[in-house]
This record gives sequence, C-alpha cells and structure tokens, in this order.
Amino acid sequence: MGQGRERGTPGTGPDGTEATARRPAGRLRRGLLAALVAAAVAVPLAGAAGPQAPAPPPARLAPPAVAGLDATYAAHRANAAEAARTAADHGYRDRAATEHVLATRQLLHFDGRGAGLVTEVLGDLAHADRVAVLVPGSDTGIDTYDRFRATAVALHQRLTREAPSGVRTAVVAWLGYETPGTVSPSVATTGRAEEAAPELRTLVTDVRSVAAPRARVSLLCHSYGSVVCARAAAGLDVDDLVLLGSPGTGADTAADLRTRARVWAARGAGDWVGHVPHLDATLFGTTVGFGTDPVSEEYGARVFAAGDGGHSDYFAPGSLSLANLTRIVLGHTQEVTR
Repeated sequence: MGQGRERGTPGTGPDGTEATARRPAGRLRRGLLAALVAAAVAVPLAGAAGPQAPAPPPARLAPPAVAGLDATYAAHRANAAEAARTAADHGYRDRAATEHVLATRQLLHFDGRGAGLVTEVLGDLAHADRVAVLVPGSDTGIDTYDRFRATAVALHQRLTREAPSGVRTAVVAWLGYETPGTVSPSVATTGRAEEAAPELRTLVTDVRSVAAPRARVSLLCHSYGSVVCARAAAGLDVDDLVLLGSPGTGADTAADLRTRARVWAARGAGDWVGHVPHLDATLFGTTVGFGTDPVSEEYGARVFAAGDGGHSDYFAPGSLSLANLTRIVLGHTQEVTR
C-alpha cells in the first residue's frame, strides 16, 4: 500500500514556499486520518483480553489425515482436559469451565496458553462435500470462544437443513491466531494478519487432506479476520472467499488478492464499519488502515445483501446474511441476493 490516499500538488512559486508549506500539512493530514482509522476500528469493539491462565503446551501431532482423524480429536480433547485441570488448580475457574466443555468436542487443534487457540469441527469433515472455514475478528480467545462458536453452530444448522440430498457439510471454526485486542495499535495494522496467514494456509491444506475429494471449501472472514484472509489468499485452495463487515483488506482491489476464489463482500446496514474511513497511511514505517472498502464498486468483489444487521449479526439465525452465506457455501451462487 502507498503512503496515504491523500496527495497534495506541490506549489510552483519561484521560492518554493507553497510547496514546502504543503508537505508538513500533508503529513499532518495523513497522521490525523490514520489516528481516525485507529479510533474508528478499535473503540467500538467490545470485550477484553482474558486471564493469562497457565496451561500445558499443545499436543504435537502429524498433520491430520482421514485415517487418524479420531485420534487427532482425542489428543486435543485430552490436552484441553489437562488445561482445564491446570486452570482450576490455579484458581481460573471460568477458564477451566470453558476448557472442560471444549474437551468434549471435535478439536483439530487446541492450545490453552495465553488467550488460547482453538480449531473445532462441526459435522463429519472426513466425508464433507461442502466445508465452510470461519475466521474471526478482534478480541476472540478461549474466554470469548462461545460467542464465535455460536456463529459456526448457526451456519452448520442451516447448512444441514438446506443441503440437497446426498450433500454432506462441515464447518470449521478456526481461532488459529492471536487476534488483536480492544483499543490496541495492532487492530488497525496488518501485523497480526501477516503472522496468522501461514497458519491459515496450513489449516486449509489440512482441511483439503481430510475432506471428501473435490470438496467445495469456502472461507468466511469477519471483521479483522478479512485482513487475515487477504494476507493468506494468494494461491490458497479455496472456492469462495467471503469478506463480512470488513474494514478493508490492505488490497486496493479483489484482483490484488491473487486468488482463484470468487471474492464476495457484504456489510449490514447497521454495521458501524460502514463509518470507518477506508484509507491507509504510513506512519513511522507502519501502515495504518486497510484501504479500499470491499463493498465499493472499485474493489470489484461480488457484493451481496446482508440485511439490516449490525457488526455481529451476519450469522444471526433467520437473517438474510446467513441465508446468502448458506447459498454461497452450498454452491448455489445464482440464488445469492444482491
């Protein structure tokens, strides 16, 4: 990305006074715009970082395979159970309770250290013809995981109801990166996304190795998660890349993502992200902001209707946005409403 969207025209006076005056003004404007982006993205985000409960290191396993998928689930369940016991022994009762529940689920990965990482599978991944991978935004960790999981459950339930006879579905809830925190500089930069991108690529490779041959894989990316997906997009083996409530992706256009996937974008009428300035500016060597609005015509994504919902409503049961997401994942793209 460039040095900022706003560019002044140097003066042409013989002594160069006008040009000199405009350069500091331009820098000031860029600084103010960057601060505005940081505030607009960070301030409305609710929730805070959870307790730093002690936990054992994650289970170290070979990449998942169909034959060993049950063993993979079992190993990560055992690790979650051990993490729950450790948290309880140190007085972290809420964390222990959450991890105790996680220890009963289909976990493709689990790491209870710090804010925590969880990859959960809903459905029969080994035989799935349609797979949705959900990528969350800011302030998502083990302590807020149920909020993220609820979106996966809502989508999985609708996919199960609407899938044609013989078509099997699965949803992967991927909390596979350290998400930015509320009111932190990282929430307005691509740093966390760049760190997360290799992990997301690995996850997609793992999903492809386990799911049914020629399965359709859709990547559904919410808020800051859309920045993560954009950083991982080039060459990624997915069929659809969906940007939901995105503040921008750091790319000027969908074509700049260099993906073979269909790129979709949506924003609910009540989503505060619509008020975020879609620009970027470089300050002290760091680019702040994410550039072009993904639902704008110039970005070039396939924009679809998301109804009147707010920033956290894209997977609300009965919503227009969930209906369209279900159609995209099932491959019923002609039925998606614009």
